Amino acid sequence: QVQLVESGGGLVQAGGSLRLSCAASGRTFSNYAMGWFRQAPGKEREFVATIAWRGGRIYYADSVKGRFTISRDNAKNAVYLQMNTLKPEDTAVYYCAASPRIGDPPQASSEYNYWGQGTQVTVSS
Repeated sequence: QVQLVESGGGLVQAGGSLRLSCAASGRTFSNYAMGWFRQAPGKEREFVATIAWRGGRIYYADSVKGRFTISRDNAKNAVYLQMNTLKPEDTAVYYCAASPRIGDPPQASSEYNYWGQGTQVTVSS
């Protein structure tokens, strides 16, 4: 089992920044690819970013490329999402998730076994 707890969400004006954190406990954190997903009201959960278990491979959704940065610190059992130049359409509940996949980190939510409870990000215009 891997337990994930997100933090860092909040209310920010358009153009602002937030940094989300996800603290992991349980099984060896470094064995898992880590991803961030988001779900806006009335919409399906969507992929945001993912980072491989050793941090070497990173992928972003086109909608956040160039604005968001995912990183991880295996010594601290943590993964981060730095979000810059936020837009109202970034408003959503953000979830971190863990996948046992080795190699290319997955973008499909079905490949993630463990999920956090989510943190709300609201961007006002």
